Amino acid sequence: MSSLSDDPYLHPYFGIIRQRQARAREMERRLTHGRMSLSDFACGHEYFGLLRRGAGWVFREWAPNAHAITLIGSFSGWRERPEFALKRLDAGGVWELKLPPGSLCHGDLYKLRVHWAEGSGHRIPAWARRVVQDDCTKIFSAQVWNPPPYAWKHPDFRRTRHFPLIYEAHPGMAQERDGVGTYVEFRDAILPRVKKAGYNTIQLMAVMEHPYYGSFGYHVSSFFAASSRFGTPEELKALIDTAHGHGLAVIMDLVHSHSVRNEVEGLSRFDGTLHQYFHDGDRGSHLAWDSRCFDYGKVEVLHFLLSNCRFWLDEYRVDGFRFDGITSMLYLHHGLGPAFDSYDRYFDASVDEDAVSYLILANRVIHAARPDALTVAEDVSGMPGLAAPIEDGGCGFDYRLAMGIPDCWFKLVNDVSDDHWDLGWLWRELNNRRADERTVSYVESHDQALVGGKTFIFELMDAEMYWSMRIGGESLTVDRGIALHKMARLVTLATAGHGYLNFMGNEFGHPEWIDFPREGNNWSYHYARRQWRLRDDPSLRYRFLADFDEAIIRLVGMDCLPAAGAPRLLLNRNDDKILVFERGGLFFAFNFHPTLSANDYPIETPPGEYELIMDTDESRFGGHGRLAAGQRHFTTPIVEGNTLRHCVRLYLPCRAALVLRRTEPKKEAARGNRNGGKHRAKKRFSRRIRKERH
Repeated sequence: MSSLSDDPYLHPYFGIIRQRQARAREMERRLTHGRMSLSDFACGHEYFGLLRRGAGWVFREWAPNAHAITLIGSFSGWRERPEFALKRLDAGGVWELKLPPGSLCHGDLYKLRVHWAEGSGHRIPAWARRVVQDDCTKIFSAQVWNPPPYAWKHPDFRRTRHFPLIYEAHPGMAQERDGVGTYVEFRDAILPRVKKAGYNTIQLMAVMEHPYYGSFGYHVSSFFAASSRFGTPEELKALIDTAHGHGLAVIMDLVHSHSVRNEVEGLSRFDGTLHQYFHDGDRGSHLAWDSRCFDYGKVEVLHFLLSNCRFWLDEYRVDGFRFDGITSMLYLHHGLGPAFDSYDRYFDASVDEDAVSYLILANRVIHAARPDALTVAEDVSGMPGLAAPIEDGGCGFDYRLAMGIPDCWFKLVNDVSDDHWDLGWLWRELNNRRADERTVSYVESHDQALVGGKTFIFELMDAEMYWSMRIGGESLTVDRGIALHKMARLVTLATAGHGYLNFMGNEFGHPEWIDFPREGNNWSYHYARRQWRLRDDPSLRYRFLADFDEAIIRLVGMDCLPAAGAPRLLLNRNDDKILVFERGGLFFAFNFHPTLSANDYPIETPPGEYELIMDTDESRFGGHGRLAAGQRHFTTPIVEGNTLRHCVRLYLPCRAALVLRRTEPKKEAARGNRNGGKHRAKKRFSRRIRKERH
């Protein structure tokens, strides 16, 4: 992989890049004072919150503006009692309460009553590890949680795959029934599906506790609590443990870009001030998201967030994180202002340099605690260096999402007629990645179907999906949709730089959109679930798409395409809508033309014999079966001027793609015949050159 220094456009900004690295190092010195490692510093979860110590309990909280704090709960009749009053330990605002054995019981509910100069209020502790909602009152409370320790069955699991095939999933909407799914249901019903589909990594969304289900987990209130609406902490651990038993790594969505505005459930005005965890004034509010913005320059805030990274690695043994909303973190305008049309935008005064330092330190903590951990940056701005090594001037993420690719696909299917697709633009978008950073490619994630969007296949078919997906039915719209759905996934996966992602259900063409229960839809769960029966029904075409997705995932795993380097473009004929490239010894030929098939189409390749190992038009994938399975193609020599070339001639059906693999000769005779053919071609070529010279 190249380094940032290889990018000539970055040379004018090397001074700023060095300043950012120096700033992060200085922040690390402020945090550790040189007396401990950064990883050891990020262990606040072992000091703050409600912790069992011996037979008793100790509770600590940081609230610098508070005048008095009392632990209240079901054990005190929800009244303030002197034996549950916290004592202030220092001027920095750390409060502590030590309780004897028997004071608290497993399952007790509790909160804090915090007093400040101008008033008081109930608060859920910032470091609470278990938060539950009352079914009747809908009020949230922290809960004492002290079961027997979970016995891990696969404690030594480590992520070994270098090409993550990520299955993005939401535990609550993974079930088919109306309602909220559970960790147990996901473990028992979904993990086997993911394993069978060939993915090697699961990305769990909405794990951190959030008061509003419809936020998709983005408005986090309790950063150290696994959402109780899906089950208990032990059930989440069992889900992760079982995934490890299947050989699946588990990463989770980490939302450190902002926090819910709620004051009782969240961190806002926790100690009576708006600036305890967040910036004061307008900078502390994200108006577009209706949330609060962290102050990444404050030591206590960094202690909280870095410890949060370490906590999920230690307590739940997740294998890494997708950092959500990094664009919002990086810029004072949250990415909602000017277009990122110049490198100047990445290095001007709009960048929150404290946020850059935090991301560097977070990656250092995560990879020190778990060298095999996977970190993925979600950034739409294209900030250079996010996924470059820290020692090279980057932020240290392992991967970044290639967010331009889904935008490209949805623009093509929505705004451009099929016969006017610009394949040159498509090829550039599929391969538009920095040489110094690793990327994860995808056609669609959950984002495309949220907030009024649709899944990719629903954009292709729309209402036709409701009555024309039965096998045997005739629909040109459905034929087009199925064909392009397969082709888009194959070309995106085959050109993927370093990883690939899919949101659950989209592999089989899950219809419609994602919409969580809310007043506007009469609190319906109809669009907040996955209709697995569509995939499993043998009379419907969805199974063809699922089988195809499984086949191309296996193809990548079998042939290790990413290890072969970047794809090599062989042919891009925009007029014919034909795109051909090679990667890892496989040759991919795509005919995106909506109506014109190509006969005996010449494709230049190395000389030899080629076997058709897959095509999108196969009957088993819901295609028309226009190509004979397993057919072999032999190159023919072509002399053009003084150049000898070798070509295979292919039948390329419209709206179809095929994959060829060069075969190795199985017998000595075959090698001799092949070499003899090569020698004869060379002799003919030599004779022609001699003739032209004379």
